[in-house]
Amino acid sequence: MAINVDEDTEFNDALRRYGIIGPKEEAPRTPSPPPSPTLEDVMHGMTSKEIRQLAESARDDDTERKINAFQRQRQAEERKADKKARFGRVYPIGRDDYTREVTEASAVDEQDDTEAKGTGVVCFLYKDGLPRSERTFSHIRALATKYPRTKFVSIVGDKCIPNLPDSRVPMIIIYRKGEIRNQIIAWGSDRERRQEGA
Repeated sequence: MAINVDEDTEFNDALRRYGIIGPKEEAPRTPSPPPSPTLEDVMHGMTSKEIRQLAESARDDDTERKINAFQRQRQAEERKADKKARFGRVYPIGRDDYTREVTEASAVDEQDDTEAKGTGVVCFLYKDGLPRSERTFSHIRALATKYPRTKFVSIVGDKCIPNLPDSRVPMIIIYRKGEIRNQIIAWGSDRERRQEGA
């Protein structure tokens, strides 16, 4: 007769006590389930309209007060973000505006900027009628909307830099704190580009 050492019997207990069979292996512990998300965790992924509906369907006054407090806090954060979102579009400039609108504008610190990083300015040089310039311009417009705290300006390439060859446009020059931080020449001339590669 074979002994099943995994059985929980008095006989096996006696055999273990005298060292005839090894100790019983304990079953692996099952992890406890993750805690339920808090009300704040749930609300972080909601839109303002969904939060309002949640407040209306709250079961008690305390929950409704928490939801309303969260909504007021979120609205205050959105107002603050809207104030910082100063731009949101591409501003056409001329050669005479360049110093003021690009170099000097990049040196201006944002409101509440404790690190004094300045403002990011993206200057887009293009040529009308050049297909790669037109494609790049659509990307620049989309980026300006996506990053409203960054200033985007555009200028015809040879109006900005006299005798600029067509082979060097579109050109993207990035400024911060009054200095050029990066320069991309003839972006999209070698292959079709996408916004993610900008």
